[in-house]
Order: sequence, then structure tokens, then C-alpha cells
Amino acid sequence: MPAICKDCIAQFDPAPRCPGCGSPRVVAHPELFSLSIAHMDCDAFYASVEKRDNPALRDKPVIIGGGRRGVVSTACYIARIRGVRSAMPMFKALALCPEAVVIAPRMAAYGEASRAIKAMMQTLTPDIEPLSLDEAFLDLNGTQRLHGAPPAVLLARLIKRMKDELGLTGSIGLSHNKFLAKIASDLDKPRGFSVIGQAETQAFLNDKPVRMIWGVGASGQNALNAAGIQTFADLRRWDRKDLINRFGPQGDRLWHLARGEDYRKVSAHMPMKSISNETTFDQDTSDIETLDGHLWRMALKVADRAKAKSLAGRVVVLKLKRANHAGLSRRTTLHSATQLADTIYRTARPLLDGAKDQGPFRLIGCGITDLHPESHAGHEADLLDPGAEKRAKAERAADQIKARFGQDAIIKGRALR
Repeated sequence: MPAICKDCIAQFDPAPRCPGCGSPRVVAHPELFSLSIAHMDCDAFYASVEKRDNPALRDKPVIIGGGRRGVVSTACYIARIRGVRSAMPMFKALALCPEAVVIAPRMAAYGEASRAIKAMMQTLTPDIEPLSLDEAFLDLNGTQRLHGAPPAVLLARLIKRMKDELGLTGSIGLSHNKFLAKIASDLDKPRGFSVIGQAETQAFLNDKPVRMIWGVGASGQNALNAAGIQTFADLRRWDRKDLINRFGPQGDRLWHLARGEDYRKVSAHMPMKSISNETTFDQDTSDIETLDGHLWRMALKVADRAKAKSLAGRVVVLKLKRANHAGLSRRTTLHSATQLADTIYRTARPLLDGAKDQGPFRLIGCGITDLHPESHAGHEADLLDPGAEKRAKAERAADQIKARFGQDAIIKGRALR
């Protein structure tokens, strides 16, 4: 049975400690050197970047997120021990961990770190499928001949290099498909390296809860539980046709996953489905001037991201959340795709006007979906809005000025509301 030291990357027969450096951080598995589909997940990524950049935070609980009415983006492991979790309302997180240091997200810093990690991955394989800034699938089939080492060794080297050069840690899941690799990466965090082999797949899944299935949220879990399905063993007892009759197209997916089967390929070119931005208020508000200011700023951010990715959207979406957490969603389909903040804002504003009486609101969001290459964006002229072409030209000119002198070179008055 092969084994690797996660600290010095030595290869040896299984032992409690590495015979070279004495580290107990050893991973051993019969299929260690024959598996090639991996999922790499950074450990508490945003918080880890903050602690790396400010060593004074090293031994303190750190929460990344907004004000008291916002939600937790991520939390370091010290805060997680106290019960803080991602997506938790900030007031609950601070009740559990009142001494936590709360930091507003610095997306530029996280993006820079993410790009550095991806560059390291690209030295191993071109088959990388990012899921977010801090996690990705990798397909290392055929890389052993190129690099002179099996995929498991390459992955161990990647994690060591991330620690040594970037001061960031990650956890690896290694298996024979994406579904199992993602499960494995979460088994031994932080700084984990877990393996699920083909021979053990059924036995491993048997008593595991179905909530481990990626994409099964609370409502999906309730639907499965209502059908008497709590574990993978329960799911495996269902006939394929019965699952499809009960759960629709997802039933077929569930039948395969119950057996550890996932035939999706690692794709380096997964299409982006939407671009959006949202904000949670410190206090619920129905003030239309406040909401309008936020809507314009979000339209700007969405437009900037669309332009940066050379994309345009044909559907504009407005999202609102009331004080009782009930959500509202409104959308309008355009005649042609757009990436202009002016068009996004002017399309979303009537949607806001139509919903404003249902406030007060604790959250507002705006975005575009049904994305296309920017070449599909329509001509800026609009017979029903003679000023549209003039505003479009002004926005393009403003983009050029911002590119040269910075994002704050031009600010519209409504952005100050």
C-alpha cells in the first residue's frame, strides 16, 4: 500500500510517521497512486488571506462579512469551533463569538490569491474546473508521464507549494469521479488529504446521509426524508423508474449517485450562468432614495464584471428580501443582451417601483442572466428612448477614463445616496 508524507512529500510503505521527517501527517491508501480526479478546497479562504496579511490576527477568531444585519461570508476555524458558519446571520455569529474580529471582504486580495493558486494548478494540468475563488476540480489523467510522479504526489506538492509560497492551506479529495472527490475534500479539513477508492465506494457511501449530495439543500433533504430516504443505503433500495417518477429528472441523478456513479467530465470551460451583486442593510428600509442608490451601485458592479468577462445578459433580475426573510424576485427580458449599467439600472428600477410597497426590505440585489458573448449585445439606439445611445456613449467614455485614472475618477450623484 503506497503512502505519502504531506509535509515532505516522501513516498514510503505505510507507517504512523514519515520515516524521513517524522511527521504524523501521512496519507496511505491501496489506490493512492491510481486515482486521478481531485477536488481542491482552500481552508477558510477569505479568513486565511486576512490572517496571512495581518499576522496579529493569527490566534484570533476572524469573521468575514458585513455589518450586524449582514451574513457571514466565511469564518476561520477558531470561530467555527464556537459554532460560526458561512451564511449565518451576523448577529447570530457575534452572539456565539462576541470577541470575533469582523472584517469586510477584500475581493481584490482574494482574487489575487485565487489567480496565484490557479497558476500553480496549471503547471500540473490544463483540465481545471473552478467552482469559486477557493475551490476547483482537477483531472490529472495522463500527467504522470509528463511530471514523472502519480497525481497524488503532484497534489501533495501543490498543497505544500501553496503553504510555502502563498501562506495559504487547502484540502484535497482524490477519487475516481467528481462527486466522490468533492465529498473526500471535506472529510479531513483543514489541511486534509482524503481518498475514496473505487473498491470501497459502495461501502463508504452506505451509511452516509443523503445531505452529502452536492446540491441537495434543506428542501431537497426534506423531500427525500419524506420518502423515507435518509442514507445512501435507503436511496440505493429505490428502483430507478420509481425515483424518476417521484423526483423527476433529478431521480435519475440520485439513482447514479447512490451507487457512486458520476460521469461528468472536469471541464475547464463551464459557462457562467449569471452575474449579480447584492447588499444587506444594517436596518430594514423602505426609503426609495436609499434603495435607488444601492440599485445604481449594484448595476455598476454587475456591468463592470460583465465587461471584464466580455459578456452581456438578456435578462435583468431584481432580488429583494423582506424583514421576515421572505424573498421577492422580479425579472425582465430585454430585446437584446446588454452589459451597460445604464440599461441594467433603467430596467431594474421599474421592477423596484412595482415592489416598493411590500417593504421594508433587509436586502436588495441586482443581476443579469441568460448570458451571451458581448458581440451579441444590441445596438445602443432605441426608438422608444432617444437618449439611450447618448448615455451609452457616455458610459463607454467613462469606462475609458476609469481604466486610465481609477474607478473613483467619475462618480454619478445617485451613487452617493
